[in-house]
Amino acid sequence: MFNLFKRKKEDVKLFYHTDVHCHILPGVDHGSQNVEQSLAMLEAEKSMGIDRVICTSHVTAETFENTPESLTAAYEVLKKAVDEAGLDIEIHASAEYRIDEYWNKEYAAGHILPMPGNYLLLENSFHQELLELDEMLFDLQVKGYKPILAHPERYSYYSRRRQRYEKLHSMGVKFQINILSLTGYFGAGARDNVLWLIKNKMVDMLGSDMHNLDHAQIIKDYLRTKDWHKQSELIKERILNDIVR
Repeated sequence: MFNLFKRKKEDVKLFYHTDVHCHILPGVDHGSQNVEQSLAMLEAEKSMGIDRVICTSHVTAETFENTPESLTAAYEVLKKAVDEAGLDIEIHASAEYRIDEYWNKEYAAGHILPMPGNYLLLENSFHQELLELDEMLFDLQVKGYKPILAHPERYSYYSRRRQRYEKLHSMGVKFQINILSLTGYFGAGARDNVLWLIKNKMVDMLGSDMHNLDHAQIIKDYLRTKDWHKQSELIKERILNDIVR
């Protein structure tokens, strides 16, 4: 007898267990706006096989001038809610630092919140690269930090000079790409850059860059595709998400 009801599609699990880039802390940027949204997003992470989440809220001049104190306060609220909900997932508070004047001031004052293992997620301007980027990255490494460049595929100026990718990566900077970029969510240019980075073995970490449940659903749908299977096979031996400890 035929089953007249559609079978629910099962979620596909990622091959790693730590999300190093997402906007799940409540009320601190344009990601989750409240605890309820945060818990729903964490449930979505769990459904994709993630059991450890590094919450990397925006820290940017004028728009989201977060501090270690403001991020830690939001983390404590979410951690309590996670415990009360009995959600079996580990969360950590960190940030996605836009390299701008606010970053320069906070970094000089030592007001930063690195990931476990002293990793720092850094975001370039989308308009142009910082003139003294190499010097700043070197200084970070001398001080014991491990810089991760957030979604390098989204900086269109690198499309025209991909030798900069090679230079930055050779300096020991880890590259974190967005799964959303692979889906085409950020446009054909970002996807082309991701494919080039994969081909040239410069993808070190993956991130959801999840701001909402719509992002989660786009990623879930993509994980069922042949393209994800193909791309994940090319990069899975290189991905370092789970070493962030």
